[in-house]
Amino acid sequence: MATYQREVRVDAPLSEVWEFHSRIDGLEALTPDWMHLRVEGVHGPDGGLLGDDAVLDPGTAVRMSMRPFDVGPRQRWTSRIVRREEGEGSAVFEDQMEGGPFPEWHHTHYFYADGDDRTLLRDRVEYRLPVVGDLFGPLGWVGFEPMFRDRHRRTKRILEG
Repeated sequence: MATYQREVRVDAPLSEVWEFHSRIDGLEALTPDWMHLRVEGVHGPDGGLLGDDAVLDPGTAVRMSMRPFDVGPRQRWTSRIVRREEGEGSAVFEDQMEGGPFPEWHHTHYFYADGDDRTLLRDRVEYRLPVVGDLFGPLGWVGFEPMFRDRHRRTKRILEG
């Protein structure tokens, strides 16, 4: 499987950055407009429908769709939270794509306190491209880099004021 990784330092405490990324409205705020994301449903670990302010705990399933650049058919998938842990000065959560445009997609979000008022945020995606699989997997950064660069800019703008 190919891997993409990107990190950014945010001038905000770990607790604020973690809280922002722990809810569906954080995901919506960070997704670039050109992806035309729609959250179609959020179901908790027990299967019950959750609101935008619910914490994305392990087992939570987020049904989404997107239509990048308004081209082609809308792509649908479910993102399932598979891990969420908080430690002293760090936190992590992971999600996996189910039934989406990538045969495999595993996204790990790492958060590290960098002093009292700064946080290092690292995104790591392990993926397999459709059709070409592992052969051209490393070229995935061509699409991921603009998306994650935009996400990180939005993170800084929202959390740093």
